Amino acid sequence: MLNKQRGLVFLMERKEMDDITKKAIGEFAKTLELFRLSTMEARLFAYLYMTNNTLTLDEMSDALGKSKTSISTNIRRLLELNLVQRVWKKGVRKDLYEANSPLFKTFMNHYLSGWINTAKQQKASLEEIYASMEKEKTDLDRSEFREIKSRIKEMIEFHEKIEHLYTDMKNHNLH
Repeated sequence: MLNKQRGLVFLMERKEMDDITKKAIGEFAKTLELFRLSTMEARLFAYLYMTNNTLTLDEMSDALGKSKTSISTNIRRLLELNLVQRVWKKGVRKDLYEANSPLFKTFMNHYLSGWINTAKQQKASLEEIYASMEKEKTDLDRSEFREIKSRIKEMIEFHEKIEHLYTDMKNHNLH
């Protein structure tokens, strides 16, 4: 009888831990979606991170209740983003995957690089527009023309500031 009670307590504790883990994965996945991950990519990464283990596509498919094809597609995207890695283990014939760590550095390096590049590209486009306005002879109302140029100049300065901010964050806070 005592062993049966211990077994029941263990099962109840296990279920409670599973529920807590599922809740944590769900909440963490919501945060990850802020980084432009799809809902499935976010859930998959959160699951890999929480399990802190190397897993096969089949294991992830079973755990998340998604098809192996869906898991494969999403894991490929996470690999491209350098958020997970393929792991080799002697004697294991299937591909294994794990979440890259440290978590903050992994995410922030990837996304700060993207944000820096986007800010640079947008700034360059705005600079082209501004330069074309400098060359252009126009019949537009001069005050309106100057106002538009002024606003574009402010946009360029904004992009310079965010580019510097992201670069500083990447260089100083992630090393």
